[in-house]
Amino acid sequence: MELHDVWFVLIAVLWTGYFFLEGFDFGVGILTKLLARDRVEKRVLINTIGPVWDGNEVWLLTAGGATFAAFPEWYATLFSGFYLALLVILVCLIVRGVAFEYRAKRPEENWQRNWETAIFWTSLLPAFLWGVAFGNIVRGVKIDKNFEYAGTFWDLFNPYAILGGLVTLTLFTFHGAVFTALKTVGDIRTRARKLALQVGVITAVFALAFLIWTQVDSGDGKSLVALIVAVVALVAALGAIQAGREGWSFAFSGVTIVAAVAMLFLSLFPNVMPSSLNPDWSLTVTNASSSPYTLKIMTWCAGIATPIVLLYQSWTYWVFRKRIGTQHIAEAAH
Repeated sequence: MELHDVWFVLIAVLWTGYFFLEGFDFGVGILTKLLARDRVEKRVLINTIGPVWDGNEVWLLTAGGATFAAFPEWYATLFSGFYLALLVILVCLIVRGVAFEYRAKRPEENWQRNWETAIFWTSLLPAFLWGVAFGNIVRGVKIDKNFEYAGTFWDLFNPYAILGGLVTLTLFTFHGAVFTALKTVGDIRTRARKLALQVGVITAVFALAFLIWTQVDSGDGKSLVALIVAVVALVAALGAIQAGREGWSFAFSGVTIVAAVAMLFLSLFPNVMPSSLNPDWSLTVTNASSSPYTLKIMTWCAGIATPIVLLYQSWTYWVFRKRIGTQHIAEAAH
């Protein structure tokens, strides 16, 4: 296996980690409107991801940086062609981070309500747009002979990509509901399980349609295996949450995300951005990669830094592993 193939796999792993981790905290952000009944319950939801949301976003930074360094042609075409969509995501992530930090800085109800509304929308929009973006990457976009995007912003919103956006939106909401049930106690935990089951059924319909479409359009034997794993894991997650086994349900919903993302990258390889105008104009792991020397240096750096990142992030989740409820909110306790 060549180094550019290795880095394609590593970038796939980074995006998988990002969607697994950021997926549930996008879901929790969405649930602040769908599940929480009052301000205290919204605080409970926000507190479940408070210690970890910023660490989850590190995976996005690393994935973007790795793409820039390992596949500069891919990075240039992707970020120029998808500029407006990615700009919306970036603005949402900035506002979302500010909302988490500023929401509790003042006691006025309007102040807190506005930031809570910001958390909802800046969780929902990226959850949808990431699916649209990856749907277009797998399906192929208008790339000309100079490896430049020749389409428009509205070309990105085609039926396949929109379905991909609905899959990520519902899947992340389901993942977040299961995480909420896993991290809370009392009535909010019970309602989170019920909502997870309802959203999970909708997710299954969208996901099955999208994955089958992907398999028929560009899949092979390996992607078919990933498809089967994703479907089985999602069914198992639904069964586990119905049985009240939140830990198992969260694990299976995570496997669903991992298998679904793996299927997309398996369907994509050896391309990194197929051209819908001419297959010869597609960006591949070969013509879009950096020099072998650059990839070699990156491999050494990643081999040293990655275990450290995984260790401290795992430690963070271990420290904040306990469940919380409304009784743990100081004002509610009084």
